[in-house]
Amino acid sequence: MIKRELIDTAWIPDGEKLELYRHDQDYMIVLGHNELMSTRKWGSEEALATMAWDRIKGVTKRPHMLIGGYGMGFTLRAALRTLPEDSKLTVVELVPEIIEWARGPMAELAQGCLDNPRVNLVMGDVAHIIDGSRAAYDAILLDVDNGPDGLVREDNNQIYSKVGLRAARNALTPDGVLAIWSAGADPAFTRRLERAGFKVDEVKVSSRSNGKGPKHVIWFATPE
Repeated sequence: MIKRELIDTAWIPDGEKLELYRHDQDYMIVLGHNELMSTRKWGSEEALATMAWDRIKGVTKRPHMLIGGYGMGFTLRAALRTLPEDSKLTVVELVPEIIEWARGPMAELAQGCLDNPRVNLVMGDVAHIIDGSRAAYDAILLDVDNGPDGLVREDNNQIYSKVGLRAARNALTPDGVLAIWSAGADPAFTRRLERAGFKVDEVKVSSRSNGKGPKHVIWFATPE
């Protein structure tokens, strides 16, 4: 039996410890007993980008997409494959080691996506980027936690708060879309999105690209 090998660790600012493991040919990033992401399951992360683009491609020709959380880069690579060649992608990542892992042990998986000329990598808190923006993005994609409950980092709760959602609404272009990934459903959060002035489409997406595995949830919210 092949044992899971610990490759590296990182500390989330004001949060807990992340661990990067390798098991045979797969990688996984773990927080405590929670597997946050894995190279075995990435279907819903890709859907975050492709389904968001489906919702805005009829209203913008040169989209600017903000991606909150690099993770393992599945969302970014799907966006690069799907969006037009003159699109712009801003990726905001809080944990420096996540980028170091992408350029180091997971460089083959990353496929150089962070060095694509369409990509602008910003190190920091995506909440601060959103809060300082006005009508700047055609799509804001958020995958910074396990859902709108601040599991990874308590400060993430501000992104999903009434104030944070209104900031995201202000940062979107009039026909833009806010897309939020979650490991599971949260009816209270759906209502919070609606109260923040969004029309909400809650979609269940398979965690694996073959349509199998557990279902994740993506909220697609458009300003009303």
